[in-house]
Amino acid sequence: MHILGCLVLAGIVAYTIYVALSPRRQSIKSESVKIASVQEAPFMEFLETEGIVHPIMTIQINALESGFVEKIVREEGAMVHRGDTILVLNNPELMRTIQEEREQWEKTQRNLREQEIQMEQKSISLNMQALEQRHQLASLERKLTQSREEFSMGIKSRAELTIAEEDYKHEHQKLLLQMESLRHDSVTAILRREMIVSDRQAATRKLENAQRRIDGLIVRAPQDGQLGHINLTIGQSVGGGAMIGQLKIMNQYKVHTQLSEYYVERIHAGLPATVIQKQDTFPLRISRVIPEVKDRKFDTDLLFIDSIPENIRLGKSYRVKIELGQPEQAIIIPRGDFYQKTGGRWIYRMEEGSNVARRVDIKIGRQNPEQYEVIEGLNPGDQVIVSGYDRLGDVEEVVIN
Repeated sequence: MHILGCLVLAGIVAYTIYVALSPRRQSIKSESVKIASVQEAPFMEFLETEGIVHPIMTIQINALESGFVEKIVREEGAMVHRGDTILVLNNPELMRTIQEEREQWEKTQRNLREQEIQMEQKSISLNMQALEQRHQLASLERKLTQSREEFSMGIKSRAELTIAEEDYKHEHQKLLLQMESLRHDSVTAILRREMIVSDRQAATRKLENAQRRIDGLIVRAPQDGQLGHINLTIGQSVGGGAMIGQLKIMNQYKVHTQLSEYYVERIHAGLPATVIQKQDTFPLRISRVIPEVKDRKFDTDLLFIDSIPENIRLGKSYRVKIELGQPEQAIIIPRGDFYQKTGGRWIYRMEEGSNVARRVDIKIGRQNPEQYEVIEGLNPGDQVIVSGYDRLGDVEEVVIN
């Protein structure tokens, strides 16, 4: 009995040592895990995100003049063309101001016309005086000629000839002064006419500017598009420069998305992207990146390059795939929950020709939403368990039943 007891004890000790030294093992059903092949294939580094469809541009519509809403012609959501009336304002005070401007313009036109008439009358008067002076001088010239003949004939004395010569000289000087005055008046008249033309044009521009303010009471669409954020009622007071609403330019769409700050150094304008819908692929390209980070994210806009989805709508969301580089040959495995369990430091690899998977150390490189790049630990053709790790303990071997 003593010998038998020793043998049993020795057996128990030996078994315990065997179990302790043997790899820890767990059995699991095949449907509880996912096994994938290690491949050498092109690896594309990309990210997937959700993008929201926006119009290519949004224009703010402002009121040029203040007033009360008299008529709303186009409601929010309406499609409009350039120049279409959106709403009409009424401003009685502005209408009175414009009427006063019109009356002032008419008064200015009358005053300028009176000045022109006065200038014309003065010019006529000076010309008549000059004409009369020429006639008077011609008459004195004839008398002087006659006096010189009579003096040579001894009919008139030297004194009478001298008087005739002085009269002629006096009238000649008067004519010269009259002609000088007429020349000065002509130059002055030209300058005054230019000033009158300038004053008339300034008055007309002032009236036209005032009348254009009436057009400012009609709010029109600056471009073709869809109206948004129109929230007005009849009789509502609107200040000059106040926002009336928005106009969404619909001739092209953009996709707006927010990305993790992790990619802020790698995302730039020009990167290609795609949207896949119902087996159709629609290429995009990043058009704008706003690198300012808010809540650990930054904004990015993408534009469709060629075609767009048929059922595209503002506010609709799409899954967007943004490429971060060119495809490169690499050893890859599909994504799975092993990464969350192991941190990408190890994985279960199937032993060739058996149903046993053994734990091996690996090193993960780059990744995308579909694949991991394996830098060390695996070779193409290896079979590995990529999912089902939440059902596995921290064992060395897994037996697939």
